[in-house]
Amino acid sequence: MSDVLGSILSSMEKPPSVNNERKKLLQKQKKIIEKQQAAQKAKLNSFREKIEKMINEFIQDPLKQNHKFSPMEKVYRNIVHDVADIAGLCAYAFGEEEIDRYVMIFKKENAPSEDELNAYRNGEEWDPVKAKEVALQKEKDKLEEIENNKKRKLEVEPTSNYAVKYEKLLGRDAGIAAARIATPNKQFGFVPSEQKKDSRSIEQTLADIQAKKKLKQNNKAVDSANETS
Repeated sequence: MSDVLGSILSSMEKPPSVNNERKKLLQKQKKIIEKQQAAQKAKLNSFREKIEKMINEFIQDPLKQNHKFSPMEKVYRNIVHDVADIAGLCAYAFGEEEIDRYVMIFKKENAPSEDELNAYRNGEEWDPVKAKEVALQKEKDKLEEIENNKKRKLEVEPTSNYAVKYEKLLGRDAGIAAARIATPNKQFGFVPSEQKKDSRSIEQTLADIQAKKKLKQNNKAVDSANETS
């Protein structure tokens, strides 16, 4: 009886071990992930083909200068940037991440100005006509400011030339003549070079020196005589 029971038990399959169950579960999860990745890759490839077609049509259309894509996730925006770069276009992203971030492409011959980019960054629509009017107004305001500065400068300066006014009253020659006559002297602590020049001859100079010397000696003799008396 025991031999029959043993034979039956040995013929039955053994229950799977814990390790085998885990391996099967991991393999199943791996297949699911690989399937998802393949689906995502196919989706991205399909999206890239769609963008390539749209950009090619944009390049071929001479009336279009730029194109705005709908808001999309970063992975899709990267594809748009990549395709645009390969096609030789300018691409910029605007809007807030995870909210309304979108990509806008431009043909290089119609690359946006910094003012246009700032308008898009501020969430505004770009109006080239309005922008031109604003630029002209700024230039006008600048010119008016320059003119106002000139006027303020003129208001600070004297309204009449007093030199010309008094020249008419007194005469220009009178002032010049007075300046020539009014030569400085020792009273003012300055003697002009013309007054310092000695116009005497050598003989006269020597005679004057001898006279002064003789006068000095006579003065000494008188002083000595007065002292002895």
